[in-house]
Amino acid sequence: MRMKAKQLSRWRRLRVRATEGMARALAQLTARLPLSLIHRIGAAVGWVFIHWPNRQRRNALINIGLCLPELSPPELIRLRDRNLVEFGKTYLEIGHLWLRPVEQVHALVREVRGAQLLQRQPGKGLIVLSPHLGAWELAGLHLARQGPTAIFYKPQRYLDDLILAARRRSGAELAPITARGIRVLVQALERGDYVGVLPDQEPKENKGACFAPLFGIPAFTMLLVQRLARRTGAPVIFMFAERLPDAAGFRMHCLPAPEGIDSADELTAATALNRGIEQCVRTCPEQYVWPYKRFRRRPDDRPGLYDGPLSDAGILPLIARRRSV
Repeated sequence: MRMKAKQLSRWRRLRVRATEGMARALAQLTARLPLSLIHRIGAAVGWVFIHWPNRQRRNALINIGLCLPELSPPELIRLRDRNLVEFGKTYLEIGHLWLRPVEQVHALVREVRGAQLLQRQPGKGLIVLSPHLGAWELAGLHLARQGPTAIFYKPQRYLDDLILAARRRSGAELAPITARGIRVLVQALERGDYVGVLPDQEPKENKGACFAPLFGIPAFTMLLVQRLARRTGAPVIFMFAERLPDAAGFRMHCLPAPEGIDSADELTAATALNRGIEQCVRTCPEQYVWPYKRFRRRPDDRPGLYDGPLSDAGILPLIARRRSV
């Protein structure tokens, strides 16, 4: 049994190294290609996801159907298909954004809407929330270019050193998702620096999170933003990079955070945070990461949402029933 366990562990290590090697090679290749070609290849990858039954396709349709109930079934499918095309572009362009010379990457920002919101108040830092919408890697680089920045960072199983190096290119300090990392964020805000947070991932721990509505669906939501804002008095804004058509670059959007995001009441603050995410997503809903299982964790042991058939014909009848679950 011990020998078998060692062989299995060795096989897993080899598989991890092989996966990481392929991912590095892909990132290096896409860094050499023009953005227009990367987006065409990404769109082709999305086309494959559209026409091949798979979990990402199913999960995207479930999430869109739950979150945007005003859409008819044909509209849901059209938005899902557009989303999978953008999904392919998102992941194919990451190597380009990570490894191209940083000035070339910054030059991809063609317009900044709401740029005045990035101005810091005297003696205060600024909390900038960037959902997984459009090119979030570019949003982080753009933020760090504005001044001293600490970015909350989840260590990755693959390519961690590459990601760290890429995100530090504009001078950002990376703060891991640990108690030490939170101290780094607090200290940055107390110095009057920027702090960047991706606010729409599902927290792993019960501490520091609560269920709050996101598009009307209970979502397990971080309380870190509320606690940072209340402790330091730093204001909060949202920022994301919208991908422009025909590989024309990106448009940066800065939006004010909804009122109540720093409320002493945790549910009020988490609801305001999710309302801000909704405002961002509705700007370009086809560029959100709808395949992500955002509602994996359910309150009160409610049944899961991400199961059932992979075909559209099988999923659509389930969506209406799941809206009320």
